[in-house]
Amino acid sequence: MNCTSGVNWVPEGFQHAMQNKANSSNHTLRIGGRLINLVRPLVMGIINTTPDSFYFRSRHSDVEEVLRTAEQMINEGADVLDIGGYSSRPGAAEVSAETELSRVIPAIDAIHRRFPEIPLSLDTFRSAIAVAGLEAGASVINDITAGTGDPDMFRTVAEFDAAMVIMHTRGTPATMSTLTQYDHVTREVASYLQERIKMAESQGVKELIVDPGFGFAKTRQQNFDLLRNLDHFQICNRPVLAGFSRKSMIWKTLSIEPENALNGTTALNMAALMKGASILRVHDVKAAKECVTLFCEMN
Repeated sequence: MNCTSGVNWVPEGFQHAMQNKANSSNHTLRIGGRLINLVRPLVMGIINTTPDSFYFRSRHSDVEEVLRTAEQMINEGADVLDIGGYSSRPGAAEVSAETELSRVIPAIDAIHRRFPEIPLSLDTFRSAIAVAGLEAGASVINDITAGTGDPDMFRTVAEFDAAMVIMHTRGTPATMSTLTQYDHVTREVASYLQERIKMAESQGVKELIVDPGFGFAKTRQQNFDLLRNLDHFQICNRPVLAGFSRKSMIWKTLSIEPENALNGTTALNMAALMKGASILRVHDVKAAKECVTLFCEMN
C-alpha cells in the first residue's frame, strides 16, 4: 500500500454491495449452535501445535502449554481459538495426516473440556481430520484451500452443520511463492472466493467466512493491494477474515523480525477493520481486542 493516488478496481455489483454495507457489517454467524452478532468484530487467537511455525512464540509442543495459552487468550478476550497442526508458511514441508491428527486432536479435546464455552476452529484442509476435530469439540473448519484440497471437505462441514473459513491460495506451501502472477489480484481473488462460495453452498455449507489469504501466493505489494481493496470483498456478502499477524508483509516492509512486528500488525488490523473486516486472526489477542475497542468507539 503506497501513498500515491491510483484507480482502485470496482467490481460489477460492488456499488450495490456498498449501498448495503451497513447491513453486511451486521452479519450474524452461527457457530456451534450460537448466533454471534458481528457488529463488533471478532478476534480469533492462533494456537499452533507445530514445531516450525514462522513466529516461534506461537509454537506449542504439549497439551499443558496449549491450555495455558488458551486460558491467556480467553482472559484477554478471544472470541474464537484457531488450532492448527500443519504449518502453511511459505516453503514449509508437507506433514502427514497421522502427524497432523496427533498434534491437533489432543489440543482441541483438552481445550474443549477445560473451556467448553469458547468456540474452536480447526485449521486443516483434510476432511478426515476435520471429522475428528469436529467430534472433539471444534465448530469451525478453517481451510486454506477453500475445499480444493479434499473433495469431501464441503460435505463433511455440511454434515456437522459447522461454519467454514474459505481462503484463497495457489499451489502448496512449498510452491506458492512462485505462483504470484495476476492480471488484477483483487478481482481474481474475489472471483475465486465467489466461485468457492457457490460450490460450498451447493454441497450444503451454510455458514461461510471469506479470507483473501494475505501472504499466500501473493507478493508483498499484492498483499497491500488486497488490504487497500479489502472493502471490495463485501461483494461476497460474507464476513471477511483478515489474517496478517506478524507476517512478512509487515516485517519485511519495516526491516524487522516477526517478534518485533506487533506494532505493525496492530496498524494493519485497524486498517482492515476500517475496510470492513469482521474477524481478525492474530497471535496477540490483547492488542487486537484493544484495536477493536478503539475502532468501535469511532463508529
